Amino acid sequence: MSRIETPRPIRGTQDMLGEQAQRFGHVVDTFDRVRRLYGFGRVEVPVIEPTAVFARSLGETTDVVSKEMYSFEDRGGESVTLRPEFTAGISRAFLTEGWQQHAPLKVVTHGPLFRYERPQKGRYRQFHQLDAEVIGAAEPLADIELLCFADQLLRELGIENGVTLTLNTLGDAETREAWRAALIAHFSANRDQLSQESIDRLEKNPLRILDSKDPRDRPIADAAPEIDAFLSADAGRFFEAVTTGLDSAHVRWTRNARLVRGLDYYRHTAFEFVTDRLGAQGTVLGGGRYDGLIEALGGPATPAVGWAAGIERLAMLIDLPEPESITAMIIPMGAAAEPAATDLLARLRRAGVAADMSYKGNMKKRMHKADQSGARFAVIIGDDEIARDEFALKDLANQTQQWVSRARLIEILRG
Repeated sequence: MSRIETPRPIRGTQDMLGEQAQRFGHVVDTFDRVRRLYGFGRVEVPVIEPTAVFARSLGETTDVVSKEMYSFEDRGGESVTLRPEFTAGISRAFLTEGWQQHAPLKVVTHGPLFRYERPQKGRYRQFHQLDAEVIGAAEPLADIELLCFADQLLRELGIENGVTLTLNTLGDAETREAWRAALIAHFSANRDQLSQESIDRLEKNPLRILDSKDPRDRPIADAAPEIDAFLSADAGRFFEAVTTGLDSAHVRWTRNARLVRGLDYYRHTAFEFVTDRLGAQGTVLGGGRYDGLIEALGGPATPAVGWAAGIERLAMLIDLPEPESITAMIIPMGAAAEPAATDLLARLRRAGVAADMSYKGNMKKRMHKADQSGARFAVIIGDDEIARDEFALKDLANQTQQWVSRARLIEILRG
Protein backbone atom coordinates (compact mmCIF):
# COMPACT_ATOMS: atom_id res chain seq x y z
CA MET A 1 0.00 0.00 0.00
CA SER A 2 1.39 3.40 -0.96
CA ARG A 3 1.93 5.91 1.81
CA ILE A 4 -0.66 8.69 1.93
CA GLU A 5 1.04 12.08 1.89
CA THR A 6 -0.36 14.58 4.38
CA PRO A 7 -1.31 17.85 2.62
CA ARG A 8 0.74 20.89 3.61
CA PRO A 9 -1.02 24.00 4.94
CA ILE A 10 -1.93 26.61 2.35
CA ARG A 11 0.83 29.19 1.87
CA GLY A 12 0.26 32.27 3.98
CA THR A 13 -1.72 30.43 6.68
CA GLN A 14 -0.48 29.29 10.06
CA ASP A 15 -1.14 26.79 12.84
CA MET A 16 -0.57 28.05 16.38
CA LEU A 17 0.38 26.22 19.56
CA GLY A 18 2.33 27.07 22.68
CA GLU A 19 4.01 30.48 22.85
CA GLN A 20 2.56 31.72 19.56
CA ALA A 21 -0.99 30.84 20.59
CA GLN A 22 -0.35 32.27 24.05
CA ARG A 23 0.78 35.61 22.63
CA PHE A 24 -2.21 35.70 20.27
CA GLY A 25 -4.65 34.96 23.09
CA HIS A 26 -3.10 37.61 25.35
CA VAL A 27 -3.62 40.31 22.69
CA VAL A 28 -7.28 39.30 22.23
CA ASP A 29 -7.94 39.07 25.99
CA THR A 30 -6.39 42.51 26.59
CA PHE A 31 -8.44 44.02 23.76
CA ASP A 32 -11.63 42.53 25.19
CA ARG A 33 -10.85 43.90 28.64
CA VAL A 34 -10.01 47.42 27.43
CA ARG A 35 -13.05 47.68 25.13
CA ARG A 36 -15.29 47.13 28.18
CA LEU A 37 -13.67 50.12 29.89
CA TYR A 38 -14.74 52.27 26.94
CA GLY A 39 -18.29 50.92 26.64
CA PHE A 40 -17.81 49.25 23.25
CA GLY A 41 -20.09 46.28 22.58
CA ARG A 42 -19.05 43.20 20.64
CA VAL A 43 -20.50 42.31 17.23
CA GLU A 44 -19.98 39.42 14.84
CA VAL A 45 -20.27 39.70 11.05
CA PRO A 46 -19.98 36.98 8.39
CA VAL A 47 -16.61 35.82 7.09
CA ILE A 48 -18.17 35.76 3.61
CA GLU A 49 -20.03 38.66 1.97
CA PRO A 50 -21.35 39.58 -1.47
CA THR A 51 -18.39 40.86 -3.50
CA ALA A 52 -20.24 44.15 -4.08
CA VAL A 53 -19.89 45.01 -0.38
CA PHE A 54 -16.12 45.32 -0.76
CA ALA A 55 -16.04 46.56 -4.36
CA ARG A 56 -18.22 49.53 -3.38
CA SER A 57 -16.50 50.26 -0.09
CA LEU A 58 -12.87 49.69 -1.02
CA GLY A 59 -13.12 50.91 -4.62
CA GLU A 60 -12.76 48.90 -7.81
CA THR A 61 -9.33 50.43 -8.54
CA THR A 62 -7.67 49.55 -5.22
CA ASP A 63 -5.09 46.78 -5.03
CA VAL A 64 -7.22 44.93 -2.47
CA VAL A 65 -10.18 44.64 -4.85
CA SER A 66 -8.27 44.24 -8.11
CA LYS A 67 -5.49 41.90 -6.93
CA GLU A 68 -5.88 40.59 -3.39
CA MET A 69 -9.46 39.50 -2.68
CA TYR A 70 -10.48 35.86 -2.46
CA SER A 71 -13.58 36.13 -4.66
CA PHE A 72 -15.44 33.31 -6.37
CA GLU A 73 -18.85 32.37 -7.71
CA ASP A 74 -20.83 30.15 -5.36
CA ARG A 75 -23.13 27.34 -6.45
CA GLY A 76 -26.01 29.78 -6.72
CA GLY A 77 -24.09 31.89 -9.23
CA GLU A 78 -23.51 34.80 -6.81
CA SER A 79 -20.09 36.45 -6.60
CA VAL A 80 -18.94 36.19 -2.99
CA THR A 81 -15.74 37.20 -1.21
CA LEU A 82 -13.90 36.17 1.94
CA ARG A 83 -13.73 39.39 3.93
CA PRO A 84 -10.44 41.31 3.47
CA GLU A 85 -11.35 43.79 6.24
CA PHE A 86 -14.09 44.43 8.83
CA THR A 87 -15.40 47.95 8.26
CA ALA A 88 -17.38 47.22 5.09
CA GLY A 89 -19.17 44.23 6.64
CA ILE A 90 -20.04 46.15 9.81
CA SER A 91 -21.31 49.06 7.71
CA ARG A 92 -23.41 46.67 5.60
CA ALA A 93 -24.89 45.18 8.79
CA PHE A 94 -25.59 48.68 10.13
CA LEU A 95 -27.88 49.17 7.12
CA THR A 96 -29.41 45.72 6.64
CA GLU A 97 -29.93 44.78 10.29
CA GLY A 98 -31.51 48.04 11.45
CA TRP A 99 -28.61 49.01 13.69
CA GLN A 100 -29.27 52.69 12.89
CA GLN A 101 -31.62 52.74 15.88
CA HIS A 102 -28.59 52.27 18.15
CA ALA A 103 -26.56 55.17 16.74
CA PRO A 104 -24.11 56.31 17.80
CA LEU A 105 -23.04 52.67 17.69
CA LYS A 106 -19.79 51.80 19.50
CA VAL A 107 -18.70 48.29 18.53
CA VAL A 108 -15.68 46.03 18.29
CA THR A 109 -14.91 42.69 16.72
CA HIS A 110 -11.93 40.51 15.93
CA GLY A 111 -11.24 37.49 13.77
CA PRO A 112 -9.72 36.20 10.53
CA LEU A 113 -9.42 38.18 7.29
CA PHE A 114 -8.15 37.07 3.89
CA ARG A 115 -5.96 38.74 1.27
CA TYR A 116 -3.95 37.12 -1.50
CA GLU A 117 -0.66 38.93 -1.06
CA ARG A 118 2.97 37.93 -0.65
CA PRO A 119 3.44 36.50 2.84
CA GLN A 120 6.11 38.25 4.92
CA LYS A 121 7.02 38.86 8.54
CA GLY A 122 3.83 39.47 10.49
CA ARG A 123 1.68 39.33 7.34
CA TYR A 124 -0.30 36.33 6.17
CA ARG A 125 -2.95 35.50 3.59
CA GLN A 126 -5.23 34.48 6.42
CA PHE A 127 -4.49 37.04 9.10
CA HIS A 128 -6.35 38.36 12.12
CA GLN A 129 -7.34 41.83 13.20
CA LEU A 130 -8.84 43.71 16.10
CA ASP A 131 -11.41 46.28 14.94
CA ALA A 132 -13.18 49.18 16.67
CA GLU A 133 -15.82 51.45 15.13
CA VAL A 134 -18.09 54.35 16.09
CA ILE A 135 -20.92 54.74 13.57
CA GLY A 136 -23.34 57.66 13.62
CA ALA A 137 -21.21 60.24 15.47
CA ALA A 138 -19.95 63.33 13.62
CA GLU A 139 -18.30 64.90 16.65
CA PRO A 140 -14.50 65.07 17.18
CA LEU A 141 -15.05 63.43 20.58
CA ALA A 142 -15.67 60.13 18.77
CA ASP A 143 -12.25 60.36 17.08
CA ILE A 144 -10.63 61.28 20.40
CA GLU A 145 -12.25 58.36 22.23
CA LEU A 146 -11.14 55.84 19.61
CA LEU A 147 -7.58 57.16 19.70
CA CYS A 148 -7.56 57.01 23.51
CA PHE A 149 -8.86 53.43 23.28
CA ALA A 150 -6.06 52.50 20.87
CA ASP A 151 -3.42 54.23 22.98
CA GLN A 152 -4.55 52.48 26.16
CA LEU A 153 -4.64 49.11 24.41
CA LEU A 154 -1.01 49.49 23.34
CA ARG A 155 -0.04 50.63 26.84
CA GLU A 156 -1.75 47.68 28.50
CA LEU A 157 -0.03 45.35 26.06
CA GLY A 158 3.24 46.95 27.17
CA ILE A 159 4.32 48.06 23.70
CA GLU A 160 3.85 51.82 23.84
CA ASN A 161 7.61 52.43 23.83
CA GLY A 162 8.87 52.67 20.28
CA VAL A 163 5.35 53.09 18.89
CA THR A 164 4.35 56.56 17.64
CA LEU A 165 0.88 57.91 16.89
CA THR A 166 1.06 59.81 13.59
CA LEU A 167 -1.91 62.00 12.76
CA ASN A 168 -3.25 63.97 9.82
CA THR A 169 -6.41 65.62 8.56
CA LEU A 170 -7.96 64.82 5.20
CA GLY A 171 -10.37 67.75 5.55
CA ASP A 172 -14.02 67.90 4.59
CA ALA A 173 -15.45 67.40 1.08
CA GLU A 174 -14.66 71.01 0.11
CA THR A 175 -11.05 70.69 1.31
CA ARG A 176 -10.50 67.32 -0.30
CA GLU A 177 -11.84 68.40 -3.67
CA ALA A 178 -9.58 71.48 -3.78
CA TRP A 179 -6.53 69.49 -2.64
CA ARG A 180 -7.21 66.69 -5.10
CA ALA A 181 -7.35 69.17 -7.99
CA ALA A 182 -4.04 70.71 -6.92
CA LEU A 183 -2.42 67.27 -6.65
CA ILE A 184 -3.61 66.27 -10.11
CA ALA A 185 -2.17 69.49 -11.54
CA HIS A 186 1.15 68.92 -9.74
CA PHE A 187 1.54 65.29 -10.72
CA SER A 188 0.38 65.93 -14.30
CA ALA A 189 3.08 68.58 -14.70
CA ASN A 190 5.65 65.95 -13.65
CA ARG A 191 4.03 62.97 -15.32
CA ASP A 192 7.16 61.94 -17.23
CA GLN A 193 9.05 61.43 -13.95
CA LEU A 194 6.45 59.19 -12.30
CA SER A 195 6.35 55.39 -12.15
CA GLN A 196 3.79 53.64 -14.32
CA GLU A 197 1.76 52.69 -11.25
CA SER A 198 1.50 56.34 -10.20
CA ILE A 199 0.57 57.39 -13.73
CA ASP A 200 -2.26 54.85 -13.58
CA ARG A 201 -3.37 56.33 -10.25
CA LEU A 202 -3.19 59.93 -11.43
CA GLU A 203 -6.80 60.32 -12.57
CA LYS A 204 -8.50 57.77 -10.33
CA ASN A 205 -6.65 57.98 -7.02
CA PRO A 206 -4.00 60.74 -6.98
CA LEU A 207 -3.72 60.80 -3.17
CA ARG A 208 -2.19 57.32 -3.27
CA ILE A 209 0.85 58.72 -5.11
CA LEU A 210 1.77 60.58 -1.91
CA ASP A 211 2.58 57.33 -0.09
CA SER A 212 4.25 55.60 -3.05
CA LYS A 213 7.31 53.55 -2.10
CA ASP A 214 8.79 53.74 -5.61
CA PRO A 215 12.04 55.81 -5.52
CA ARG A 216 11.10 57.44 -8.84
CA ASP A 217 7.99 58.94 -7.27
CA ARG A 218 9.45 60.22 -4.00
CA PRO A 219 10.94 63.56 -5.20
CA ILE A 220 7.68 64.48 -6.94
CA ALA A 221 5.50 63.28 -4.05
CA ASP A 222 7.62 65.12 -1.48
CA ALA A 223 7.25 68.36 -3.43
CA ALA A 224 3.45 68.03 -3.75
CA PRO A 225 1.18 70.68 -2.20
CA GLU A 226 0.14 69.92 1.39
CA ILE A 227 -3.46 69.80 2.53
CA ASP A 228 -3.09 72.66 5.03
CA ALA A 229 -3.11 75.18 2.18
CA PHE A 230 -6.63 74.04 1.25
CA LEU A 231 -8.21 73.41 4.67
CA SER A 232 -11.63 74.98 5.07
CA ALA A 233 -12.38 76.77 8.33
CA ASP A 234 -14.68 73.94 9.46
CA ALA A 235 -12.06 71.29 8.68
CA GLY A 236 -9.39 73.25 10.54
CA ARG A 237 -11.61 73.57 13.61
CA PHE A 238 -12.36 69.83 13.55
CA PHE A 239 -8.69 68.88 13.46
CA GLU A 240 -7.84 71.36 16.20
CA ALA A 241 -10.58 69.86 18.38
CA VAL A 242 -9.13 66.37 17.88
CA THR A 243 -5.55 67.39 18.70
CA THR A 244 -6.67 69.48 21.70
CA GLY A 245 -8.65 66.50 22.99
CA LEU A 246 -5.68 64.19 22.64
CA ASP A 247 -3.52 66.65 24.54
CA SER A 248 -6.15 66.82 27.29
CA ALA A 249 -6.19 63.01 27.50
CA HIS A 250 -2.36 62.90 27.63
CA VAL A 251 -2.10 60.94 24.38
CA ARG A 252 1.14 61.80 22.59
CA TRP A 253 0.94 62.34 18.84
CA THR A 254 2.96 63.73 15.96
CA ARG A 255 1.76 65.33 12.73
CA ASN A 256 2.36 63.56 9.44
CA ALA A 257 1.01 65.80 6.70
CA ARG A 258 1.72 63.05 4.13
CA LEU A 259 -0.50 60.46 5.78
CA VAL A 260 -3.40 59.84 3.40
CA ARG A 261 -6.34 57.59 2.65
CA GLY A 262 -6.98 57.35 -1.07
CA LEU A 263 -10.71 56.64 -1.18
CA ASP A 264 -13.14 59.51 -1.47
CA TYR A 265 -15.32 58.55 1.49
CA TYR A 266 -12.51 59.28 3.99
CA ARG A 267 -12.80 62.62 5.81
CA HIS A 268 -11.02 64.54 8.52
CA THR A 269 -8.93 62.38 10.88
CA ALA A 270 -6.45 59.80 9.56
CA PHE A 271 -3.97 58.10 11.87
CA GLU A 272 -1.42 55.32 12.23
CA PHE A 273 0.51 53.95 15.19
CA VAL A 274 3.88 53.06 13.65
CA THR A 275 7.01 51.29 14.86
CA ASP A 276 10.41 50.31 13.54
CA ARG A 277 10.65 47.36 15.95
CA LEU A 278 9.53 44.93 13.23
CA GLY A 279 12.34 45.85 10.86
CA ALA A 280 11.29 48.48 8.33
CA GLN A 281 8.89 51.01 9.79
CA GLY A 282 5.46 49.42 9.90
CA THR A 283 1.95 50.19 11.03
CA VAL A 284 0.64 48.25 14.01
CA LEU A 285 -2.73 50.07 14.22
CA GLY A 286 -4.39 52.47 11.81
CA GLY A 287 -7.68 54.06 10.93
CA GLY A 288 -9.59 57.23 10.29
CA ARG A 289 -12.93 58.87 9.72
CA TYR A 290 -15.00 57.49 6.83
CA ASP A 291 -18.08 59.71 6.71
CA GLY A 292 -18.96 58.73 3.13
CA LEU A 293 -18.83 54.94 3.34
CA ILE A 294 -22.39 54.18 4.48
CA GLU A 295 -23.63 56.36 1.62
CA ALA A 296 -21.41 54.46 -0.85
CA LEU A 297 -23.15 51.26 0.28
CA GLY A 298 -26.58 52.72 -0.52
CA GLY A 299 -27.49 54.16 2.88
CA PRO A 300 -28.06 57.72 4.09
CA ALA A 301 -25.12 60.01 4.80
CA THR A 302 -23.76 58.68 8.10
CA PRO A 303 -20.60 59.83 9.90
CA ALA A 304 -18.27 57.09 11.18
CA VAL A 305 -14.73 56.56 12.41
CA GLY A 306 -12.76 53.43 13.23
CA TRP A 307 -9.46 51.57 13.42
CA ALA A 308 -7.98 48.13 12.96
CA ALA A 309 -4.84 46.41 14.25
CA GLY A 310 -3.12 43.21 13.18
CA ILE A 311 -3.14 40.65 15.98
CA GLU A 312 -0.09 38.82 14.65
CA ARG A 313 1.95 42.04 14.51
CA LEU A 314 0.93 43.06 18.03
CA ALA A 315 1.71 39.55 19.28
CA MET A 316 5.25 39.85 17.93
CA LEU A 317 5.82 43.06 19.93
CA ILE A 318 4.57 42.03 23.36
CA ASP A 319 6.62 40.40 26.09
CA LEU A 320 5.75 36.76 26.58
CA PRO A 321 2.87 36.72 29.08
CA GLU A 322 2.92 34.53 32.16
CA PRO A 323 2.14 30.96 31.14
CA GLU A 324 -1.31 29.68 31.94
CA SER A 325 -1.17 27.35 34.92
CA ILE A 326 -3.51 25.29 37.00
CA THR A 327 -3.92 25.51 40.75
CA ALA A 328 -4.18 21.82 41.58
CA MET A 329 -3.43 18.41 40.14
CA ILE A 330 -5.58 15.57 41.45
CA ILE A 331 -3.63 12.36 42.15
CA PRO A 332 -5.76 9.22 42.56
CA MET A 333 -3.90 6.28 44.15
CA GLY A 334 -5.08 3.50 41.86
CA ALA A 335 -8.16 2.88 39.75
CA ALA A 336 -10.41 2.46 42.79
CA ALA A 337 -9.81 6.10 43.75
CA GLU A 338 -10.56 7.52 40.30
CA PRO A 339 -14.35 7.95 40.84
CA ALA A 340 -13.71 9.98 44.01
CA ALA A 341 -11.00 11.93 42.20
CA THR A 342 -13.34 12.62 39.27
CA ASP A 343 -16.00 13.83 41.70
CA LEU A 344 -13.55 16.19 43.40
CA LEU A 345 -12.20 17.45 40.06
CA ALA A 346 -15.72 18.38 38.93
CA ARG A 347 -16.48 20.13 42.25
CA LEU A 348 -13.27 22.17 42.08
CA ARG A 349 -13.82 23.31 38.52
CA ARG A 350 -17.42 24.30 39.25
CA ALA A 351 -16.11 26.31 42.19
CA GLY A 352 -13.82 28.22 39.84
CA VAL A 353 -10.59 26.40 40.68
CA ALA A 354 -8.32 25.51 37.75
CA ALA A 355 -7.64 21.80 38.28
CA ASP A 356 -6.53 18.83 36.22
CA MET A 357 -5.87 15.09 36.43
CA SER A 358 -3.78 12.75 34.30
CA TYR A 359 -5.75 10.18 32.34
CA LYS A 360 -3.51 7.30 33.44
CA GLY A 361 -0.40 6.33 35.39
CA ASN A 362 0.59 5.18 38.86
CA MET A 363 1.04 7.64 41.70
CA LYS A 364 4.73 8.21 40.96
CA LYS A 365 4.10 9.08 37.31
CA ARG A 366 1.15 11.27 38.20
CA MET A 367 3.17 13.15 40.82
CA HIS A 368 5.94 13.66 38.28
CA LYS A 369 3.44 15.16 35.85
CA ALA A 370 2.06 17.38 38.63
CA ASP A 371 5.58 18.74 39.24
CA GLN A 372 6.02 19.40 35.50
CA SER A 373 2.61 21.05 35.13
CA GLY A 374 3.48 24.12 37.19
CA ALA A 375 0.56 23.46 39.54
CA ARG A 376 0.86 24.91 43.03
CA PHE A 377 -0.78 21.94 44.77
CA ALA A 378 -1.32 18.22 44.42
CA VAL A 379 -4.40 16.64 46.01
CA ILE A 380 -3.78 12.97 46.82
CA ILE A 381 -6.76 10.60 47.09
CA GLY A 382 -6.44 7.00 48.27
CA ASP A 383 -8.41 4.56 50.38
CA ASP A 384 -7.53 6.32 53.63
CA GLU A 385 -8.56 9.70 52.24
CA ILE A 386 -11.86 8.35 51.00
CA ALA A 387 -12.60 6.65 54.35
CA ARG A 388 -11.80 9.85 56.30
CA ASP A 389 -13.49 12.15 53.72
CA GLU A 390 -10.30 14.20 53.90
CA PHE A 391 -7.60 14.79 51.33
CA ALA A 392 -3.84 15.01 51.45
CA LEU A 393 -3.00 18.48 50.13
CA LYS A 394 0.64 18.79 49.10
CA ASP A 395 2.19 22.20 48.47
CA LEU A 396 4.49 21.55 45.52
CA ALA A 397 6.43 24.77 46.07
CA ASN A 398 7.65 24.02 49.59
CA GLN A 399 6.95 20.25 49.69
CA THR A 400 4.75 20.44 52.81
CA GLN A 401 1.61 18.34 53.21
CA GLN A 402 -1.54 18.56 55.32
CA TRP A 403 -4.89 16.81 55.71
CA VAL A 404 -7.92 18.96 54.88
CA SER A 405 -11.67 18.42 54.64
CA ARG A 406 -13.45 18.81 51.29
CA ALA A 407 -14.96 22.18 52.26
CA ARG A 408 -11.65 23.46 53.61
CA LEU A 409 -9.85 22.19 50.50
CA ILE A 410 -12.02 24.21 48.15
CA GLU A 411 -11.61 27.28 50.37
CA ILE A 412 -7.81 26.97 50.32
CA LEU A 413 -7.58 26.37 46.59
CA ARG A 414 -9.87 29.29 45.76
CA GLY A 415 -7.41 31.50 47.61
